[in-house]
Amino acid sequence: MSGLIDGEWVGTDYETDDDGEFRRQETTFRDRIGPDEAVPVEAGRYHVYICRACPWAHRVAMTRALKGLDDAISLSLVQPERYDQGWEFSEATPDPLYGEEYLRDIYVRADPDYTGRVTVPVLWDRKQETIVNNESREIMRMLDVAGDDLATRDVDLYPKGYRDEVDTLLDDIYDPINNGVYRAGFADSQAAYDRAVDELFDALDRYDDRLADRRYLAGDRLTEADLAMFATLVRFDHVYHTHFKCNRRAIHEYENLWGYTKDLYTTPGIERTVNMDHITRHYYVSHGDVNPKRLVATGPDIDFTEGHDRDRLPGGPPEALR
Repeated sequence: MSGLIDGEWVGTDYETDDDGEFRRQETTFRDRIGPDEAVPVEAGRYHVYICRACPWAHRVAMTRALKGLDDAISLSLVQPERYDQGWEFSEATPDPLYGEEYLRDIYVRADPDYTGRVTVPVLWDRKQETIVNNESREIMRMLDVAGDDLATRDVDLYPKGYRDEVDTLLDDIYDPINNGVYRAGFADSQAAYDRAVDELFDALDRYDDRLADRRYLAGDRLTEADLAMFATLVRFDHVYHTHFKCNRRAIHEYENLWGYTKDLYTTPGIERTVNMDHITRHYYVSHGDVNPKRLVATGPDIDFTEGHDRDRLPGGPPEALR
């Protein structure tokens, strides 16, 4: 067990099963905000804790930025490097609500006897002084759908007519791609690593083919599925390719996935949520078991803002983002 046990800190080790497979623990706080939920939608009531390095937190940060929720839902950062004490705040990035030293202190505020991992993102309720939710996919959906009443931009990332496909896509990319890079990087056996890498690149090849004739994963509309995919792709060549040994092929070597990544990166609102310095520092410094000397790789030298031809395909960003 890593994280907290009965409110006491025990460490940050990643866990694998008897076959050497990395197993991600389930998140614990699963309440929801919304007009029909016990937790109402109110401007200024909620705060999001994230790390710019974390892909799960990144999908939430992108949703907040695209919807224009900056004023309605506040946000703060933990440090990108994570050591034996877990996610921490600093003088440069203090905890704005309680002045806590570590994110685990926020978890203990919500539940003094909490047992589980201490993860980002965290959706915090200022009024009840507790964690509403720490599951990234659910927070993304809440900000997207329930956040409509607070949003300053008409951006719908879960549009009617696309919802079943979006949910299917989110399920389909999660294990082989979003979590697949971690399954490869944290594998404790050759067989587990080989299995994860095979499934990862089979899925990437399949989605490269899918994107040959459609601008986004669900066709002509930008959706939550694209944010979830982008959070992995934008990190891939700088960290997953080398640090997690996912080096069969780089994303910039894929014709369609690379153009797709650049298209999303240059979508207004997304670029400002990407901090490659935080991303590289987190992975190479935080995982001492994977990278014992904690040296940070300096490459590759790629440009996410260079031209792409994705606008030849039907669809495009929402009108509010153009």
